[in-house]
Amino acid sequence: MANKMFSDMKVASDDQLATQLAELKREQFNLRFQAATGQLERPGRVREVRRSIARIKTLQSGRKAVQAGA
Repeated sequence: MANKMFSDMKVASDDQLATQLAELKREQFNLRFQAATGQLERPGRVREVRRSIARIKTLQSGRKAVQAGA
């Protein structure tokens, strides 16, 4: 599943990645609040969101490195 999601991210534009990153950060913020108040339904979602954020940041930094080298 993660490989499919990562391949979908690879073909996304920089603007789409930035939008998706903002949405994931907002979701991460909400999940932290839910965890603090004991209302978190799916604890595994915190890990999924954190890893998705890392994947997007990895793609973004890789693209910047390619642009800087070209």
